[in-house]
Amino acid sequence: MLGQDLIDLLAQNTALLYATAIALGLILGSFLNVVILRLPRMMEAGWQRDCAGLDEESSPAVEEDTATPLTLSHPASTCPTCGHRIGALENIPVFSYLFLRGRCSACGVHISARYPLVEGLTAVLTLVVVMQFGLTWQLPAALILTWALIALALIDYDTQLLPDSITLPLLWLGLVLSLFAVFTDSHSAIIGAVAGYLSLWLVFHLFRLVTGKEGMGYGDFKLLGLFGAWLGWQFLPQIILLSAVTGAVIGIALIVSGRHEQGKPMPFGPYLAVAGWISLLWGEQINTTYLRLSGLA
Repeated sequence: MLGQDLIDLLAQNTALLYATAIALGLILGSFLNVVILRLPRMMEAGWQRDCAGLDEESSPAVEEDTATPLTLSHPASTCPTCGHRIGALENIPVFSYLFLRGRCSACGVHISARYPLVEGLTAVLTLVVVMQFGLTWQLPAALILTWALIALALIDYDTQLLPDSITLPLLWLGLVLSLFAVFTDSHSAIIGAVAGYLSLWLVFHLFRLVTGKEGMGYGDFKLLGLFGAWLGWQFLPQIILLSAVTGAVIGIALIVSGRHEQGKPMPFGPYLAVAGWISLLWGEQINTTYLRLSGLA
């Protein structure tokens, strides 16, 4: 009952709805900073434990690692330079960074501006999603996908990894949502998941056959399959085209600005994430506009 009253209040007060979206986005952005930083390290630690386990089988004398494993909640956030534990008042999204002028309160070392930028970006995208979908059943699903895509894009940008722990649950969630036709029907979702994965899988193997090099990772296949499951096979051509255009524009800009060395591998996941998010929000309008301009509608 209380939940319904809150929904009714937000529905009647647009300003309150948008303010709530921004506040929620800032809070989730702070959490996403932790995910982006720690999840790749947790994956690497897991691989090292697996390798150590294999070594221990062949050599029982290996000393057991008693260090507390890194998780998303432990240990508490600290300054990487001096180890100062970040208190609650120092961890308020965006505002703490501005108040501290971007420096650690203990040692004064500069803190990366990326943290408030991620928080601000998450707040803005959360607001856009709320404005696009309103208080519908599509809204919570679209928010979950949006927040996950922010994490995936930045993790891939940093490490060229797209964690299965994020992509695979989202792919299955897309298929479950299709049972209720939240974004598309089950027939389109199943074909979309298969076609999304296999299309990039084929491109990968053809590229390797011709050049002898690997042009992308398996995580990209899963990410496009995820979008196929959420939106249906009909949106895959649009997503591939948008990701190619986005990649070309951003890639050229990074090379020209000197922030990326020419010839160095560039992750494709962030561009797929941007393209998929655009299709999630405006895919129907893009397809309709294209058909109208091309005279097919």
